[in-house]
Amino acid sequence: MKNLIKIGVLVVIAGSLWFYIKSKQAPHIAQEKVLLTVSNAQIQGLDPIRVRDNYTVNEATKVYEGLLAYHYLKRPFELIPNLAASMPTVSSDQLVYTFTLCEGVKFHDNPCFPDGKGRELTAHDFVYAFKRLADPKLQSLNFWLVDSKIKGLNEWRQRYIDAANVDYTEDIPGLQAIDRYTLRFTLTKPYPQFLYALTMVPCYAVAREAVQYYGAEFMNHPVGTGPFMVAAFNPLDTKIVYHKNPTFRDKYFPSEAAQEYKHMLVDAGKKLPFVDKIVTHILSEEQPRWLKFKKGQVDIIDISRDNIALEVIQDNKLIPALQKKGAQLFSALEIGTNFIVFNNAHPLFKDNLKLRQAMSMAFNGPKYNKLFYQGAAMLAQSILPPGLAGYRADYVNPYRTYNLGKAKQYLAEAGYPQGKGLPVLTLEVVTNSTARQKGEFFQKCMQAIGIKIKLVENIFPELVKKIQTEATMLHAITWTVEYPDAENFFQLLYGPKQPGGVGANYDESASMPCMKKQWVCQIHLLGRSYMSDSTKWQQKVHPSFIYFTNPLQPFTKDGSKMLLLQTVLVA
Repeated sequence: MKNLIKIGVLVVIAGSLWFYIKSKQAPHIAQEKVLLTVSNAQIQGLDPIRVRDNYTVNEATKVYEGLLAYHYLKRPFELIPNLAASMPTVSSDQLVYTFTLCEGVKFHDNPCFPDGKGRELTAHDFVYAFKRLADPKLQSLNFWLVDSKIKGLNEWRQRYIDAANVDYTEDIPGLQAIDRYTLRFTLTKPYPQFLYALTMVPCYAVAREAVQYYGAEFMNHPVGTGPFMVAAFNPLDTKIVYHKNPTFRDKYFPSEAAQEYKHMLVDAGKKLPFVDKIVTHILSEEQPRWLKFKKGQVDIIDISRDNIALEVIQDNKLIPALQKKGAQLFSALEIGTNFIVFNNAHPLFKDNLKLRQAMSMAFNGPKYNKLFYQGAAMLAQSILPPGLAGYRADYVNPYRTYNLGKAKQYLAEAGYPQGKGLPVLTLEVVTNSTARQKGEFFQKCMQAIGIKIKLVENIFPELVKKIQTEATMLHAITWTVEYPDAENFFQLLYGPKQPGGVGANYDESASMPCMKKQWVCQIHLLGRSYMSDSTKWQQKVHPSFIYFTNPLQPFTKDGSKMLLLQTVLVA
């Protein structure tokens, strides 16, 4: 439940770096350039303030945009203006951020506007978007991004908790449209990650007209300023069709790159996007995705979490048979961590350090990495992945070492010798073959010390709902970096942003008064806690992302460029 560092840039790259030309028109007629992609999970709506997971981020960023984005060819990651005309001016006390917006940016043509013609974006649209994010009636779970950060915003939110209606015309001192193109934020205190937050989907521009016109259906009728537009969206559909936005502003492929990406500058200065249409198929199961790819109905496929990787990759290389057909493989280490979450309010887990340590040492990380990642992932020693400042390559977690003897000893000391007296534990996973097999692997690891695990499968939106309502006993999730700062991971240890939204002895009554007044649940992760001698959580691996192009399709010259960049951005 997280947004990726690719927010705000992925779709422009997808529409500009490579495409599959698919057309049955006569040769003399201009061909429509179509990119065929896949989402591995259902999309439950495209309202920016509701976006909570990677899959929805991938789709929302095709339509909506924010003030800032990341330069996708530079490393280390670099923020650049997007809807802002330039980077903001910042006061010496780090409290006031003033942005000048690009002029002439238009919202998509849509029936919500007079005569169906999209109007110009203004600073007032961002004021409105941030008020929606804070609106107590909407109860966005992404409010944490600005909670207690913007002067007067929490007070505005508090005033309307019990009111029948929320007054969006009321001024907020820290959220001001100075004029049509000038936006000013005043913070309550210095917030070093503020600019990173502005790259995230919940902070993207939204048109008031669209929200009012579509009402409760706004989530299915996205209206943004981005390079692509959707006529309508149905969460039950098996695909989403995006068309190039004919009024998209002039935007060009970058002319600078880190050394490893300089070969991509062949397209420097070309106008974006390059494709006319994107078709995203919704396929949660691995085999249907792979079959569609083999038939040439998908141009790019992520196999990093699929068992098919075992068949097509050997020694981190694509098997010769596919190489001969022209397929290309790209992989990169993801800036993220896989882990299993315990609801520590449960009497079995609460204050039972030895039980958590036993389960951590019973987990066979090296074998897990080999089976599911071809050894390309990195065994996690803490929640912080490589690629961020603060990561220690030399740190070895004493409870991340696979040791069945010690695991059995600790389980006995926990009060459950050979698992006797311990009831069956339930592990919630998403419904797909790979997640199921990973769950079964965990199940076998625990069985080796006498612990019985029952797997419970959920479609992704249902799993998210269970996590958010604290309805799981254990669940498997991945946290992928939302912005390139270690704080994005450390915030999981304490406070309202812990996995599943459950605070560890954290009273949210002051910061989220319209939600629960007091969280009584704790969440702990298998393995090592922030203090290495107090095991409360375990990370399995820092996974890698693996993509390859479709050898069955006629690509443009160097058609693999998008593939590599997606890998880099997700990584």
